[in-house]
Order: sequence, then C-alpha cells, then structure tokens
Amino acid sequence: MDEHHLSKRLSRVAAYIPKQSRVADIGADHAYLAAALVLNGQTNYVVAGEVARGPYQNARAEVAAQGLDTQIQVRLADGLDAIKRNDQIDTITIAGMGGSLIAAILERGQDKFDGVKRLILQPNVGEERLRQWLVNHRFQINAEEILEEDGHIYEIIVAEPTIIPIQYDERELVFGPLLIEKQGSVFKRKWQEVFERENVALSQMKTASQPPAEKIAQFRHRLALIEEVLG
Repeated sequence: MDEHHLSKRLSRVAAYIPKQSRVADIGADHAYLAAALVLNGQTNYVVAGEVARGPYQNARAEVAAQGLDTQIQVRLADGLDAIKRNDQIDTITIAGMGGSLIAAILERGQDKFDGVKRLILQPNVGEERLRQWLVNHRFQINAEEILEEDGHIYEIIVAEPTIIPIQYDERELVFGPLLIEKQGSVFKRKWQEVFERENVALSQMKTASQPPAEKIAQFRHRLALIEEVLG
C-alpha cells in the first residue's frame, strides 16, 4: 500500500470524504490517506496527526517525498490536539483503532468540533461503545459499511452532528442501525463467527467450579440477540 494504491479499507474511508473538504486524519501513520486525497484532487488541505514519534517521522518523510508540504500539515500531537483553530477543519477521520479509543479521542477533543460537519470512523473493535458515544453527543449515523480485507472484517461509521436527539435501541447499537437493515454476506459471516466464539466461551464458563452467573446471563442474552438478528 502507498499513496497511489490505498488498501481497500482506507479507499472506502476516503470515499466518504466530501470533495474540497478540509480534513484532519488522526492516527495518520504514513500519511498515505492524506497524500492520496490531495493527489486525487479530493482536497487540498489535510492535517495528519500522529501521537507516536516513529509514525510521525514516517508521515513527514512521505509528505516531503511527494512534495505536498503546503497541502498536508503533519503534526505530532495527542488525538484532536493536532487541530488548530485556523485549520478550519470540517471533516475528521479516525481509522484503525479500537472503538473505545476512538470514543476517548473524540471525548477529549470536543473543543475542536466547531465547524466539523462529518466524522468518518473505522473502529477495529468496540463498535457498540463508539455508537453509544455518538448517540450521547448528538451525532447521527448517516452511513455504515462492513467489508473484509486480508482475512479481517472492518466497519466504517459515518456520523454528522444534529440538533435532534438520537436514539438507537440495543440491536442498532450492537449491529449498526444501517448495517442491520441491509445485512449481507460479510455482516452475516462476522456475526456467525462471533456467535460461535461466544458460544464456546459460554460452555467453558458453565463448567467452571464456580460458574459466573452474571456473566453467563450476559452471554446468553448476547447469543439470543445474534440469533434473532441472523434469523
């Protein structure tokens, strides 16, 4: 993968970025996404934020090699601290992290939301917790996608701020309010694998010398929910 050939996952993240938006890519790694957005003419201003010095240096080298220093600002910063007021960011992408970490980054960086019109989030795990954060902070989920690449299944969540309170029920938080409507082969495969894995864990808990009753009840509830959704 490079700035000319993004992974399938990052290509789909890029697809949700509006043309000519001003983007902050948090956890930019090598800045491949940022570079691709500029080289493709999708945007001409990206802040590429990295909290770790190694990836930060990699991103700086990549941007310099492509001659994109004026369009891409690579910054060493924790989360949304990479964004400055005069950046006028309207789109934030955070990809390749756990949902809990993404939610924590958003929680700490709420003072950076002025002018932000879209969040494009790609959690590796913990999607339910991230959706709950979005609900609690009045972001409506307007698009969702599930895809498989190199044996891994990823979800993309696109959310926009709203003045109207949003409510999702348990099924929508767990499975995705839009994903649950269309489902599809990757969706079904993911949740069948989760069902099988958690069913094994439940069986092991039942055979423990002191079975954890509360945890067993939680697993039974979750398995029933999956069965209900998969039909």
